[in-house]
Amino acid sequence: MASRKPVRPHALATQVLHAGDGMHAAGDPVVSPLVQSVNYVQEPGSDDLMYTRYGNTPNAARIQRRIAALEGAEDALVLASGMGATACGLLALLRPGDHLLASQYIYGGTHRLLTEEFQQMGIDVTLVEPFEPRAWRRRLRKETRAIFIESPVNPTCRVLDMRGVSLLTKELGIALVVDSTFASPVNFRPLEHGADVVIHSATKYLNGHHDVLGGVVCGTAPYIEEVRQKEIVWGQTPDPFACWLLERGLKTLDVRVRRQNDSAQQIAEWLEGRKEVRRCHYPGLASHPDHAVAVDQLDGFGGMLAFELSGGARAADRFARRLKLVRYAASLGGVDTLVSEPRFSSHARMSADARAHLGIPDGFIRLSVGLEDAGDIMADLEQALR
Repeated sequence: MASRKPVRPHALATQVLHAGDGMHAAGDPVVSPLVQSVNYVQEPGSDDLMYTRYGNTPNAARIQRRIAALEGAEDALVLASGMGATACGLLALLRPGDHLLASQYIYGGTHRLLTEEFQQMGIDVTLVEPFEPRAWRRRLRKETRAIFIESPVNPTCRVLDMRGVSLLTKELGIALVVDSTFASPVNFRPLEHGADVVIHSATKYLNGHHDVLGGVVCGTAPYIEEVRQKEIVWGQTPDPFACWLLERGLKTLDVRVRRQNDSAQQIAEWLEGRKEVRRCHYPGLASHPDHAVAVDQLDGFGGMLAFELSGGARAADRFARRLKLVRYAASLGGVDTLVSEPRFSSHARMSADARAHLGIPDGFIRLSVGLEDAGDIMADLEQALR
């Protein structure tokens, strides 16, 4: 699956509004209409079936063209959830007896998918310490068919250097799959850095309003057709209204993410100076271990950050209960600022020692910066920290 850097006819800020649209005529609606129909009249004798579960109806097709353009991919497919996208995207590449290499720094749900569900399907998975020199090459097997990474990482905000990984996958002719949910196409486009497949939880930044569940897979047209067949069989196609809402949310992606980038940088710098905070994790900070990689590969450092409270779990509990403006809730990437504790959400199935090994000790707070005034966010964090 060769990837290529796209020739963009317009800037990304314009593409989020218009990519994939045809020519407009007098009388056309400015806002794309919602076509809330499951089935469509079919030509007798034809197998060219338009059906919502097939992911080829008007609202799905429109948003798929747009997201493919944003990522510079030949094609894209919208699915019912981010986990559905990850599962179907990988199952389109892997068969029983195959081997997958994956970064050990991944979302908790993905960790469960790979280490429990895939193993039961006969797909062997090796989790790799990606920051260890030559780690990927040393764990390769003749059955290895793909490498899966997440960058920036949820929830530690580590940033993986894709250069070496993509050179390896190109050398061996295996697929490089990247979950780019934390970055969004505004901050990072993995295909431009050698990836073959890009996955997003569209629930997060792509929609950005905490009101749609969805996922996206981007890649070559033949590969996306393979993913579509998995989507059809596993019933992972979203409803037309979800696609319509996703398109509506996507229109503000560029302005939302750039505002979140700016606010998160301010908040991270402020948190780093607080005595109650043992450590702040944000790629835009010079103290971040992957700051140089982030500067080299990202167009923005993102709206996600994390911090560790000096008082551990008890301090985290006290902090969470004192918040007034910022809400304590799972998910991320939306217009509302949210905090969560991975020990109770994404990584709840792991032991405390396993979480600590991944850099998620008790007292670890993940912060998803929204669109509120940065000063107001900091004021709320401050009164909760005191």
